[in-house]
Amino acid sequence: MNVVLLSTYDLGHQPFGLASPAAWLKRAGANVVCNDLAVEDLNTTAVVAADLIALHVPMHTAARLSLQLLRSVTALNARALLVCYGMYAPANQSDLKDAGVEIVIGGEAETKLVEVYQRMLDGQSVRHLSTKALTKQQYIRPDRCGLPDLYKYAHLLGPDNEITIAGYSETSRGCKHLCRHCPVVPAYGGRFFIVGVNVVLEDIDQQVEMGARHITFGDPDFFNGPGHAMRVVEALAKRHPKLTYDVTIKVEHLRHHHELLPRLVETGCLFVTTAVESFDDTVLLALNKGHSRSDFSDALEICKAVGLQVSPTFVPFTPWTTPESYLDLLQQIVLLELVLRVAPIQLAIRLLVPRDSLLLSSPFFSRFLGSYDAESLSYLWHYADPGMILMEQKIRVIVEKDVPIGVPIQDTFAKIWRVAHESADRIAPSISVANCEPVWSMSEPWYCCAEPTAEQFDRL
Repeated sequence: MNVVLLSTYDLGHQPFGLASPAAWLKRAGANVVCNDLAVEDLNTTAVVAADLIALHVPMHTAARLSLQLLRSVTALNARALLVCYGMYAPANQSDLKDAGVEIVIGGEAETKLVEVYQRMLDGQSVRHLSTKALTKQQYIRPDRCGLPDLYKYAHLLGPDNEITIAGYSETSRGCKHLCRHCPVVPAYGGRFFIVGVNVVLEDIDQQVEMGARHITFGDPDFFNGPGHAMRVVEALAKRHPKLTYDVTIKVEHLRHHHELLPRLVETGCLFVTTAVESFDDTVLLALNKGHSRSDFSDALEICKAVGLQVSPTFVPFTPWTTPESYLDLLQQIVLLELVLRVAPIQLAIRLLVPRDSLLLSSPFFSRFLGSYDAESLSYLWHYADPGMILMEQKIRVIVEKDVPIGVPIQDTFAKIWRVAHESADRIAPSISVANCEPVWSMSEPWYCCAEPTAEQFDRL
């Protein structure tokens, strides 16, 4: 039986969300075709011949793109069973089913996808199949042989703009934390699952053979299980001593597990991404982030002392944002010498509130809540300060114009700096971007909670 696995966007990575289920389905006997529309055209021949078509929906951007893609898929093949799986699938179940999807799977999807396949193979009904998927799986090595070459994906950029081919893997899935705005929380409910060390190493082995010299670990939090994480990097350093990597770690874990950070550096970690979200303690409390403004400053100093670069992410536009607090965000980025480490999209992210978001039951948020908007797949909300609307629009225009044409980060930041001060009726003081340390980053500038760009829609 023919199965097509589709991905629209996965943060510039070769999609783990296709490679992993491909391995499971092939083991069950399926003829699997993987099609990543972020870097290649729709494989119409495979879609027309498919009996089962499954779309990976790991994030907001992918959910919106998938809804557009479904029109083309159903036009090409109206008989195939359509499935959507991934973190953002359950939250958007009604919209996906309106678009023709019959089965929506969240969480740990591989076993359910195999169950769907086997039921179809045996001629059994799949209509009443339970799609809840949070049982522990015995992970197997992802199968990446049907995916485009690694050089087509996001790569590591060095201090002198040198390019290194990068791969992607996961040592755990889900997260034990309950940040109110995070899309992982509705899908996993505070649970996380460990991927065996050998499976992770085998996945990285095949990517090294494909040319990878750097690995991004995509765990929502690499230190959800710090002991397991360290076992992985210790084994990786022995197996591939010249391989570098980057990870994502919460601010509170950078502080609480500071004794592990030197070993991360020694085993090849170039930088750590951390979701700071805001410098406003009111916002951090509303989002239940588990850290304060001063905690981030402490974490930054801890990392600097051991030579570990920190790349912070933000959600600057929230109901509580004011012109003054946005200016404070920019000022802190300058004072902490983070300008070159903050991708411009991070300065234009608007808080998304999908169905199932914990924010919907939060007393901090209720007075700002509006109606659900089907087009944006998010609940509308309003600012406490209406003057923020125009500022947000102006800054988003700057970012969407500059990023695709490769405007240097410091130049885009200078434009945002000027516009933000003008919006607050302030005179923008001159700034200099001082950073004596080497800066490492990934070439993919977008972000999981960003709206799709016009270019992304046009690709479909």
